[in-house]
Formats: sequence, C-alpha cells, structure tokens
Amino acid sequence: MKKRINEVSDEEVLLLMKKRKKGLLRIVFSRFGICAIMLLLQVVLIYLVLEWCSEDMEWFTAAAAVFTIAMFFQLFKSDMDATSKLTWLVLLMIFPIPISILFWCKEKEIGHRRLSRRLREMHARTMNKIPQDKDVLSDPSIVSSSTDALCHYLNLTGCFPVYNNTQVTFFPLGENKFEAMLEELEKAERFIFMEYFIIDEGYMWGRILKILAEKAAQGVEVRVMYDGMCEISTLSSDYPKRLSSLGIKCKSFSKIYPFLSTQYNYRDHRKILVIDGKVAFNGGVNLADEYINRRDRFGHWKDTAVMLKGRAVESFTLMFLQMWNITEKEEKWDEFLGCSPECKSFGYVIPYSDSPLDGYKVGECVYMDILNRAKKYVHIMTPYLVLDNELEMTLKFAAQRGVDVRLILPGIPDKKAAYALAKSHYNYLIKEGIKIYEYTPGFVHAKIFVCDDIKATVGTINLDYRSLYHHFECGTYLYGTECIGDIEEDFQKTLRCCREVTEETIKRESLYYRFLGSIMKLIAPMM
Repeated sequence: MKKRINEVSDEEVLLLMKKRKKGLLRIVFSRFGICAIMLLLQVVLIYLVLEWCSEDMEWFTAAAAVFTIAMFFQLFKSDMDATSKLTWLVLLMIFPIPISILFWCKEKEIGHRRLSRRLREMHARTMNKIPQDKDVLSDPSIVSSSTDALCHYLNLTGCFPVYNNTQVTFFPLGENKFEAMLEELEKAERFIFMEYFIIDEGYMWGRILKILAEKAAQGVEVRVMYDGMCEISTLSSDYPKRLSSLGIKCKSFSKIYPFLSTQYNYRDHRKILVIDGKVAFNGGVNLADEYINRRDRFGHWKDTAVMLKGRAVESFTLMFLQMWNITEKEEKWDEFLGCSPECKSFGYVIPYSDSPLDGYKVGECVYMDILNRAKKYVHIMTPYLVLDNELEMTLKFAAQRGVDVRLILPGIPDKKAAYALAKSHYNYLIKEGIKIYEYTPGFVHAKIFVCDDIKATVGTINLDYRSLYHHFECGTYLYGTECIGDIEEDFQKTLRCCREVTEETIKRESLYYRFLGSIMKLIAPMM
C-alpha cells in the first residue's frame, strides 16, 4: 500500500545541510549578502569615477554625451518590444551615463556571450535529433486545427515534434505531483534527470534525495541541475560536491558571481524530471516544501503539473541534455535518446522550450496562438500579470471577438511590487470584457492555458517579462488529450474559491497598491 505524504517518518528524509538560522546577520554573512555588498560597492565606485571624470575632464563629458546619443540610436534600432524601449528611454533620460553603460553591456552580451554561443552550437547540432513522424503531422485533425502550423513554427526554434501515443496525467496540486514522482522514481532502472529552478532542503527534497541516493548506489545514472540563484538563496555553494559524495552528478546553471554583468537575467526557470526515457514531469512545481503545502507561505499554494508517458518523453530528455551538455567537454546524446516507448492514448502532445538568447519568443507565441484561434473560451492561471503590447492586444482581441477570457491570479501575493503591477492592468482588461479573479485562499503559482475543451498548455511560463523574455522556460502543449477535461474541471473548481475583480472592487483598491502599480509600470520590462 502506497504511503501518503504525512505518513512518512523522518528516517525516510535525507538532508545534507544544517538548518539555516534566520535573521539579518545570516543574510549579511551569507553568499547572498556578500554578493549584494560587492555589487553595491561596484555601483558606488562606478558612480564616483564618473563624477570625478565629469568634473575634471571636459573631454570625458563630451565623450560620455556622444556615447549616450549613440545608445539612443542603438535603442531605436533594436528589435525589442515598444514597452521595453520606452522603459529604457525613460531611464536613459534620467540616468544617461550609467544606463547607457548598462544598455551597452546588454547589447554586447557582456557576461553571457559564451553561454549564448554554446547554446546556438548545441541547438544547431540537435535540430534533427528527433525526427518528426510525418504520418502524425499529416493527420486530418492536426491539419484542421492548425496545430501543424504551430508545430512548423516550433521546429524553426528547436527540435519540437508533435507526438501521438503519449499518455498525459494532470495534477491539480503539487502534493499530487509529489506522490506520483516518488512512485515513479522508485521504478527507475537506467537514468534519472532532474532540472529545477529551485531546490530547497526540507521534507519534499529530503524524500526525493533519499531515493536518488539509493538509485545511484544501485548503478542508476542520476543527474541533478538547478539554477545558480539557489546558491545565494537556498543551497550552499558546495552542494554539487555534497551530492557527488552520494554518487549523484550535479551542477548549477549559470553560477552567480559578485560582478556587474547581464548574467543576472537568463535564469533556468524550467522544471523537468525524466526517468528512463519512459516518464517525464513538467509544470510549475519546484522542489521545496511550500509547493506541497507542507510549509505555509502566502496561504494555500495552488500549483499544477503534468506527467507524460510515451513517445513525447523523448523531447524532455533532449531538453535536459541540451542544458547539461553546455558545460560538458564530451557531449553524450544517443545512449539516452530513442528509448521512449509508445503508450496508446488519444490526442497529441508537443513539449517545447524557450530560450532568451535565440531571438524567438516561443512561450508568448504559443499563448497568442491559443488566444487567436479560440472560438469559445480561454481560461488562464498565472501568478503574475506583466503584459507587453502584443500580448495585451491579443487578450483584448480574443474578448472582443466574443471569446470567454478568464484569468485566475493570486489573492495573497508573494511579491507586492509584482502584485501591484498586475493590478495596474485590471481596469482596462475588464473594460474589454476579460474576467479576472483572485484566489482567496492564497497564492496561485500555476501556469496554464486551456481552450475550447480541445487544447491546453501546462508549463513554467508566467505572463511577465521575466518568463517571456529573460528566462529559459518549457511547457507541454496538448491537443485532444483526455486530460484537457481535467484541466478545465480544475479551473472551474479553483474559480469557486476566488473573488471576482470588478470596476467597483478596483475603485476600493488601496492607495498603496495604486501608487506602487503606477511606479512599477515605468520599469515593468525589468520586473
């Protein structure tokens, strides 16, 4: 009989770090505190140098003016969206010299040029690693729904075939995903690949880690990768060595160094688990106790995920290997690919990923494709709402065409600035017929679109600039799969726990959030 989450003893949890003390001193003397102090010192030093030069050297003042003007022209030449250009323009006018330098660093890819080059090389070598089944792509239902057109677009950006014979299970809560993860991890025989934005030691990660250690001891290839931000927030900088002592291969993606550069954008926000090429997990759930409501942060934590069994698992295997192999001297692919068996099921699945360094806005384009082709409804859950012009117009156009567009957002925020910024969009979206709801029990971290009972996407991609422009992301696009009804049913169930936002409730909104939202709107693309 399967043990439930709360029925397990502490002996079945493996932790590698002492519990950290909380408080100001811990922050100051932590890696985060040291990085923050060094970055602040660099900013102050640059400011003092610029002040000294501008007062004592006329030629420097002239050169700085020419450089700033050049950055103005470069800004208008760039292909960034209009809202981002406006933000940069305002900042350039207020702080011309430092913002000019920052913009130049961004344009010249200072801090991530090597990463960008390696990713381009990696994608070029893997564009044809998984061939598209032409019979699947020519299926009449795929063609009539224009899913083939979306697949064509996705395959311009990477290797993202459309699959049949893939069973998809939807999890309406992190607790549900966690129980399924434990069960599937116990079955692992060949390899386990894990890539997560956040790993935090506690009950959830402790139970998973115990299984990983046991599997590594049995000869299973276990690899764990997490974003470098974890090293200044949740994990120690030597955590890969700690896992290595258990036989687990581990690395952090894009380590954080205390030097000014553009590396602080471009974080690995993906959540992927692949087991033996047979099973894959994707969705919004990270590996920390709040995601399974064992730790109370911002009320009840509402999150979602999917489990794939079948051919489409191969795409998630490839996604993981692409990121893992960036820092590998000897790339290995074929021993892990080609081992995903068919699993008879209805519908079609397209796993996809989004890179901030390839010029394609994959996540946003998938969302806009769903909105533009919707006939009856599009129902959305997202933790953040920071819209660019294109996505805002697409949402409005769908509602103006008579599509029932509904969004569920958090009732209790994790970040007040982002919460205020989301509220700044409410009034004009509601006026166009879009219905907005806030989840009263707590925080919504789910990222789902479900449309017309026939298509959906579940993944890691928020409706904000961070996810749409600056992060590495991934998702699972579904067409005609049996679980789409479960996704819509969960949306309706969640809706019953929400308060509707109306013009009257907006009028009663606190002055604090109105003022903060107005200020944050000026720098929205940097949020």
